[in-house]
Parts: sequence; C-alpha cells; structure tokens
Amino acid sequence: MKNTLFKLGTYVALAAVIVATTGCGSGSGTKLQGAGASFPAPLYTSWFKEFSKSHKGVQIDYQSVGSGTGVSSVIDGTVDFGASDAAMKEDEMAKVERGVQLLPMTAGAIVLAYNLDGVDQLKLSREAYVDIFLGKIEKWNDPKIAATNEGVNLPDLDINVVVRSDSSGTTYVFTQHLSTISKEFAESPGTNKAPNWPVGTKSKGNEGVTTSLAQNPGSIGYVEFGYAMKAKLAMVTLENKSGEFIKPSIASAQAALAGVEMPADLIAWLPDPEGKESYPIVTYTWIIAYKKYESEEKLKVFKELIQYCLTEGQKSSESLGYIPLPETVVEKVSAALDNITVGK
Repeated sequence: MKNTLFKLGTYVALAAVIVATTGCGSGSGTKLQGAGASFPAPLYTSWFKEFSKSHKGVQIDYQSVGSGTGVSSVIDGTVDFGASDAAMKEDEMAKVERGVQLLPMTAGAIVLAYNLDGVDQLKLSREAYVDIFLGKIEKWNDPKIAATNEGVNLPDLDINVVVRSDSSGTTYVFTQHLSTISKEFAESPGTNKAPNWPVGTKSKGNEGVTTSLAQNPGSIGYVEFGYAMKAKLAMVTLENKSGEFIKPSIASAQAALAGVEMPADLIAWLPDPEGKESYPIVTYTWIIAYKKYESEEKLKVFKELIQYCLTEGQKSSESLGYIPLPETVVEKVSAALDNITVGK
C-alpha cells in the first residue's frame, strides 16, 4: 500500500471543507451540500475535489460534523445528502417524507491509538481494552496489560482515555463492538452514538481525538485507521474473536469484511467478525441520500458523483487508509441509485 502522508493540521481543517473547482464537463452552476461523519471525511474530501475538477461549476460542500448531525440534517432537510457510520434506524428514516436511500461508500477500521513514550508496540486482550474504557484499568502497568506485553517496560502512569464529545457513528460502532464482547459494557454504557462514558477526556470528531492523542502522553483513544496512520500514532494490536492478536491494516480489515454478505437494504454490521486473520473493529460507512430530489440537475450531479466514488474514487481508498468496496457491493450500490428519482 502506498502511504500518502498528511500533516496533522489537515484533519483539524476538515471540520469545514468547501471544494469549488472548475474544469470541463456537465453540471454547470450546481451546488450539493453534505454533512456528517468525520470517519470518511479525508476520503470524501479527496473524492469531491477530484470530481469537481472535471465538472464545470459544480460545488460540493461537505461539513465534517459527526454522524449524529449528519442524520439529523437529513431529517431536517437542510442538506442534499448526509453521511454516517451508524447508518440510520427505521424510526429515523420514517421521519423523512422524501424517503431515504443508504449507500455504503467505503469501509475502515477503528483503531485504538495511543501515546506512550518508549512503547512502540502494545497488545491488548479483549478484557483489557474493555476494562480501560469502563474505567476499571487506570494504570499503564496494570497486570491485565502486562500479561500480554511480556518484556515491555510499562510505566506506572495514569491512563488518559480520550473519547468523542459529539454524537458519533465511530462511537456507535466502537460501543457496539464493546457491547458485543462484554455483557457488563452492554448493560452500561451500552451501544450509543453519545454514551455516558464512565471515564475519558472528550474531543470532537476523529480530528479532535487524533490531535488530543498526539499532544497528550499517556493517552489512548479510538479513531479511524487513516487518521492514526497519517498522524503517525502508535496503534494497539487487538485480540480478535478467534483469540489471535491482530495489527490494524488494510489486509486485516479486508479479512473481516470478507465474511459479511451485504443485504438488500445495504446495511451490514460487523460487531465482532469471524476469522483468524480478521481485525476486530471494522465498519462500513454510508452516504445518506433522499429517494426524491426536487431538482433534476442536482439529482443528475449527485448520481454522477456517486458513480465516480464507486469507480475511480475507490482507487485512492487504500492510500488514505480506507478499504475499497468489494465488487459485489459496488454493483449493489450502483443498482440502488435507480431508487432515487425526481419528485416531492
């Protein structure tokens, strides 16, 4: 995989990205407003910029504000499309009169990144990383951490847990995984976009968590793989369902996806994937479209944008730390565009 390195400041700037470039092609004078998940924001920003270059006058404005806001913006009708790592629930979809079509666009791993001087590699058992986020393990040299890190000089230092402050699809997926592997976590705080964490320093967005981890020694937090990779943060090797300790990578995330069949509604979850080589925390992330658009021109540009993302766009996924969609999923998403039409 060819790594493309970005400065950390790039991710902070993603909170409000406006792409407006000109070139040749169709869609003159058309603007699409999107908002939602920070998880795929670096990839979406790249895609939208490249798409705009070949579409004269097209402006794509994507706000990286978190999945919760992306969903609520679709419900309120204040955007042309939303984005979320937590998809949408049936009761949320029912609030949208124009209907909703979910389109999985990419996938990625949620990693535990950390900042611990002198510790370049760290392994955590399932029990250990659950207990860290339950606030039951408070020191880096706790016996449960030491048990899987023989020979590593773990400091007698407080663990600074970093969690999301906003309504987050990344948080939803992470807490869904923790709830799946821990009955105690399932009972409280449980699966939620904005849980009542028993411990943690709060930061907004994947951008904010990444910055907090980079700036605060002794910290650990959950972020999308690409953010940790670009910021050169150390990432924990996690125990998976098969009892294997797996490093986060494109290959181990693809291994997790391989065992999941995409259903007709295009909503697939991987709360604890099977497979000896599977990384344990992987998710699809969705663009949320309406089933009806009043503007024929907006609909035309939106469908062209999605087709670009499903084809040329997928080629840049790995370099930014994301997983290209399996071809079978690309075909299903492309076919689902037929469900989106002009109307009120």
